[in-house]
Amino acid sequence: MVYDGLVVLALSFALALVFILLFGDASHGLKRYGLQLFLWLGVGLYFIWCWRKSGQTLAMQTWQLKLSHAQLGPLSWSQALIRYTMASLSLGLFGLGFFWAVFDPDRLFLHDRLLNCRITFVPRAAT
Repeated sequence: MVYDGLVVLALSFALALVFILLFGDASHGLKRYGLQLFLWLGVGLYFIWCWRKSGQTLAMQTWQLKLSHAQLGPLSWSQALIRYTMASLSLGLFGLGFFWAVFDPDRLFLHDRLLNCRITFVPRAAT
């Protein structure tokens, strides 16, 4: 999560720059909420695209982890969107859905338990 956090931070700086160049100061009023929505959607696009394309974000590739639906393989666009939304809500509720993994018998986050998703270790092939 720390590695993904660094990617999200860098992406957020780039997205904020684009927003400010297009719309100007966003420190108050409706522009502030617009910037927040723009950042949430931009970061969401990154996660959804990665989960859908390969099942791995940049950080997940580093740690050799892969996200998939338990029976169906790669996540569909709608599953990835629902997962991102649920994970965002979980994070907004003080990380409770992530903390759920401490007590879950399979060590799943709450959103993965509800969506029947799994994060598995996938070692790289020897070269």
